[in-house]
Amino acid sequence: MSQSHLLLYCRPGFEKECAQEVQEKAAAYDIFGYPQLEPNTGYVLFHCYEDEDADYFARKHPFSDLIFARQMIVATHELSELIVGDRVRLISQALREYPVCGNLWVETPDTEKGRELAKFCRKFTVPLRQGLRKAEILTQTEHKSKRTLHLFMLSGEHGWVGYSYSYNHSSHFMGIPRLKQPADAPSRSSLKLDEAFLEFIPAKERAARLSPGMFAVDLGAAPGGWTYQLVRRSMHVTAVDNGPMAQSLMDTGQVKHLMQDGFMYRPVKHNIYWLVCDMVEKPARVIELMAEWLCDDWCKEAIFNLKLPMKKRYPELMFNLQKLKDLLSEVSNDFVVEAKQLYHDREEVTVHVYNKRSVSRRVERHSD
Repeated sequence: MSQSHLLLYCRPGFEKECAQEVQEKAAAYDIFGYPQLEPNTGYVLFHCYEDEDADYFARKHPFSDLIFARQMIVATHELSELIVGDRVRLISQALREYPVCGNLWVETPDTEKGRELAKFCRKFTVPLRQGLRKAEILTQTEHKSKRTLHLFMLSGEHGWVGYSYSYNHSSHFMGIPRLKQPADAPSRSSLKLDEAFLEFIPAKERAARLSPGMFAVDLGAAPGGWTYQLVRRSMHVTAVDNGPMAQSLMDTGQVKHLMQDGFMYRPVKHNIYWLVCDMVEKPARVIELMAEWLCDDWCKEAIFNLKLPMKKRYPELMFNLQKLKDLLSEVSNDFVVEAKQLYHDREEVTVHVYNKRSVSRRVERHSD
């Protein structure tokens, strides 16, 4: 069974950045190949020159370290002549020597064309699952510790089959977390921070790191989309922005609004745990501000967005992330920097930074 392709889902329009990233990260393992992509299709195929290299990368490289990929799959079979009424048999036959998988996802690109296929995929999943179980390619019941089998449909007759490792993939169907926009949130940007907490904070640590009663600062807060997520977790928030905040947030009694420039504000008290920031500004300026807060220990964890330029998005992003790491390393080697283009992001990437030593102490105290 050939395993020489990596299939990566991404945000439509960011195929080039996704391809640049996987090529760079693969080269660090002495894995070489070439990307195949088309603009605005929502996926990238990276063809490795050596068999088994794609599988090795999918096992060894942390999926969480990929910024632009929503999902990482070892693509093994391209199916281009799926005849209506005979698809299940043809797929089962193609996979007759496949390792047993524990789950099946029939997916599409996150594009308008893909969404038109989604209804077919939902209906097709049931008979395909039954056929694959009969052929002993799928376990009889869902088995999350085994590989997940993916059928990535590009049309009703054409798609790719592959698998992902349950310990090193997105646990979300199509790599998209299904979050509901709260009716009372001041703006849709609220979901960015909600998704960021789910992405970056392990479920078993959320009680310690997102505790009621924490103090937080939201720079560039108006009208309060990110502040809303802090308030709903029962935190006390200092919202810094020259613009107005939603009255509903002010009525909670948990928000103090300071009409100031977020770049000029400096905290008076040193009891702040979370710093969040979604200001529209050049990445270099945001990096310098975040580094100052973290290096001076004005906060323990920070989540912020970096707005990407129109050109050279990947090299510019990597340059700024390295600059942040360099600034933090002057103070401590305990800082961890994570970055992801979240589903609810647009022309931006969300960054999470924390001091692993101080966070570990907090988690330990909370568990005692």
